[in-house]
Amino acid sequence: MLGSQAARLTPGRRPRDNEGVARFVIDSGATLHLAGAGATVSAEHELLVPPPWLCETTLAALHEEVRRGELAADVARERIARINALQIRLLGDAVLRRRAWGLAFELGLDTTYPAEHVALAQLQKGTLVSTDAQLLERVRDIVPTATVGVVG
Repeated sequence: MLGSQAARLTPGRRPRDNEGVARFVIDSGATLHLAGAGATVSAEHELLVPPPWLCETTLAALHEEVRRGELAADVARERIARINALQIRLLGDAVLRRRAWGLAFELGLDTTYPAEHVALAQLQKGTLVSTDAQLLERVRDIVPTATVGVVG
């Protein structure tokens, strides 16, 4: 299971198993949630993201929270360290970009950011994990989806 302390995956659809390892494509919202919960990743899970969006969006989101006074700077730095410890595998190539480009139009998306996550989930036979319920609903017939939930 994902998370030793307070985070777990709550599947919207059953994750696919790839050689005994469940692959989860996570967006920045899911990454920030896992880092905030102090989650760790078990050997049975692999976290995947399309670069460079994870680094840019998670750092930007943490910075914005600090600037608005919603998060202390030292807590944000700790979360960055936790994100680094999650051992997230960054993937991206021409096939991914081409597929994301097509999905963005197919799904009527304003940007390619979410389409890259969907494309990666398709290409890697993974489950899309997001805190964006609307996105998960929109793509549930295209890729397996899951939400990040907090446990006691």
